[in-house]
Amino acid sequence: MDHLLVIRDIELKKYRSIYLLHGDEPWFADQICDYMSERILDENERTFGLHVVYGKDVSLEQVLQLAKSYPMLGERQVIIVKEAQELKEFKTRGESDESEEEEKKKKSSPLASFEAYIENPQPTSILVFVFRKTFDKRLKAYKMLEKKALIFESQKIRDYKLPQWIDNYVRSKGLRINLASSELLAEHLGNDLSKVVNEIDKLAIALPAGSEISGQIIEEYIGISKDYNINELQRSIAVRDVLKANRIINYFDSNPKAVPIQMVIPSIYNQFLRLMIFHGLEDKSKAATQMGLYPAAMKEMQELSKAYSVQKSERIIGYLRDADKKSKGIGRLNMTNHEILQELLFKILH
Repeated sequence: MDHLLVIRDIELKKYRSIYLLHGDEPWFADQICDYMSERILDENERTFGLHVVYGKDVSLEQVLQLAKSYPMLGERQVIIVKEAQELKEFKTRGESDESEEEEKKKKSSPLASFEAYIENPQPTSILVFVFRKTFDKRLKAYKMLEKKALIFESQKIRDYKLPQWIDNYVRSKGLRINLASSELLAEHLGNDLSKVVNEIDKLAIALPAGSEISGQIIEEYIGISKDYNINELQRSIAVRDVLKANRIINYFDSNPKAVPIQMVIPSIYNQFLRLMIFHGLEDKSKAATQMGLYPAAMKEMQELSKAYSVQKSERIIGYLRDADKKSKGIGRLNMTNHEILQELLFKILH
């Protein structure tokens, strides 16, 4: 389910008594939560009717008692439990040193009360649980919530989908962005959406409506070089452009905080790991679908496969593992990070 569909129903006042927002990507749940906090109750009602608590500070019984109470003002109240994974009653087995029998005894009463509440929720309360991870689907309570509540599971955006997601979000802010710039942001910022959104929001404030986010703007406002970045290094490796690859790592050496070696080596490692998967495909025409490669990545993969055989790719993965150890101080022999990358590039490109 798209988080915007949940927000749309709230806007239409189609409320549910219980919401479970969980998953590996908290940004979507935060958007829903913020909208609930601001839109379900009016300003006067929020003073007494909006309750935001945190899992580490309350027990499940206290949350349920609050949900069972009646609103002091207005028709309803909203109870939002943030960091709900910290509620001791929801800790998954294995996180405690207690025996399973002791854990069952400790949990049975609160969970039984929760299950009873799911069956018969307070109609004037909207109870929202926000988990920063996936809820334990083995619990009986989850099976009941599937039937009685609204469950929204937010998952990390897969790497190959991130440039398109960035493009859509940029457009929602009244700006434009080309594919190369979307890929540049995706590669540098990763799929932590809070981080991505924060940078785009800064640009939305700084730029006139309708502006295009170019590589030059990204370099000026965010500090990611449009010419000297990990994406460009990977492309240089793909076409065996020795001169450009060395220019890029020289730039990295002069800007170690912007592009640390701990970011460079894993990126190249993933590049060749994907190449090994590509080499292993019987029908490479289906690689885009099977591996989740967007067009630019597919083109790069085809170039890589021509430049690097299976045997060479296997050796490169070994070089990368060795460089990773050196970057962590193992067998380093007084080498600088720049020298480690220089040695790695020489082995890859020759």
